[in-house]
Amino acid sequence: MSLDAVRRIADAVLYEGYILYPYRASASKNRSRWQFGVVMAPGYAAADPSERSFTQTECVLEHTGQPAVEVILRFLQVQRRSTEGTAPGAAAPAWDEATEREACFTVGRDELLGEGGSREFAIPGGEDREPLAGAGPGQAGFAVRRREPLAGVISVAATQIPGPWQALQLRIRVENRSAADPAPRLRDEALPTALIAAHVIMTVSGGAFISMTDPPEWAKPAVTGCDNVGCWPVLADPDGGRQVMLSSPIILYDHPELAPESPGELYDGTEIDEILTLRTLALSDDEKLEARATDQRAAALLDRVESLDAQAMRRLHGTIRGLPAQGGQPWWDPDADAAVHPDTDSVVIGGQPVARGSRVRLRPGPRQGRQGTERRSDAQDMFLAGRIAEVQAVLLDVEDNPYLAVSLADDPDEDIRISHGRFLYFMTDEVEPCEVTP
Repeated sequence: MSLDAVRRIADAVLYEGYILYPYRASASKNRSRWQFGVVMAPGYAAADPSERSFTQTECVLEHTGQPAVEVILRFLQVQRRSTEGTAPGAAAPAWDEATEREACFTVGRDELLGEGGSREFAIPGGEDREPLAGAGPGQAGFAVRRREPLAGVISVAATQIPGPWQALQLRIRVENRSAADPAPRLRDEALPTALIAAHVIMTVSGGAFISMTDPPEWAKPAVTGCDNVGCWPVLADPDGGRQVMLSSPIILYDHPELAPESPGELYDGTEIDEILTLRTLALSDDEKLEARATDQRAAALLDRVESLDAQAMRRLHGTIRGLPAQGGQPWWDPDADAAVHPDTDSVVIGGQPVARGSRVRLRPGPRQGRQGTERRSDAQDMFLAGRIAEVQAVLLDVEDNPYLAVSLADDPDEDIRISHGRFLYFMTDEVEPCEVTP
């Protein structure tokens, strides 16, 4: 089974928030790093109750009697960069980079249906030294990158779900067992021995995973009983299958996809790609120079953004997906709204019957209430005064007073709004019937 598409989704999780716009080490929001999926060494987690030294994934899978599960743990190892030596004007800013790490573990039928299994993993530490650009004769400036050793264990266990079906509640626990002596006192000191953005890709043979967000009726009690700590598992097969699950520190939906319009990582997933791209292009030359010196990934991001052509920029402007087909489900719920019949309901306004398809002129404004004239239209309604609209439905409020759901007759995208059931609403005394010549 190819996991290329799943790995691309997992990479987006791996680098979510890695470096934030404006991509400079001096930016205040880039001085507090590594917020997602941080699994601390036990010494620091014991001292700080807001941190944990493990993650736990629980999900449900059905099987044919010969199940096997492969677990791929992926995370970042912090690589702390500093500068040593004397190279005037060549010193790079202190910065935490990252190196991708993986640990794989396969659990066969006997272990899975028995007592489970576990696998230890170890990542060596190290130090790299790179001469700084700009160092002249007799100068010895170096960028020094240090990594602390990491250690941990992946444990897999399964419990048979009672009932006539062959199904298991699967538990995957990832523990950080890195030792730091003495135990760090500050979070920044503890990060080099943490597993960063830790997540798990699971594949099953001889079975299929059950959706945690939309399980079948028989599996709901078992799904409800699952205890997920620091992560959430979702089905991740790109073709809609159930053989792959991604357990992520960021909550996703089943079968997540990367937008094909996105040209690459922006690391700041809370922003819209188009806006963030335009803002990045607007950085000054000095700001771009500092961003390039901050991180190699920031430099590559700037190169990619600056190379976008007009067609690529237009693709970022917006895409509509998943519009319902014509003749599909109605926008109202026929079961919950049994008294609603938008195709046939009507009301008399100004002596004329008004129903779906009728044209009306909008006259939003004040009305006479118990305490005199009352304003009930906001500024948005007032901008529509005099516009022609088409009635989409005649509805009743909780006091059985009729009102209208309408769409503007001259807006080019009203067909999209209608297909989504998104209308404007007016009381019957806020409109007047009209005849419009085609």
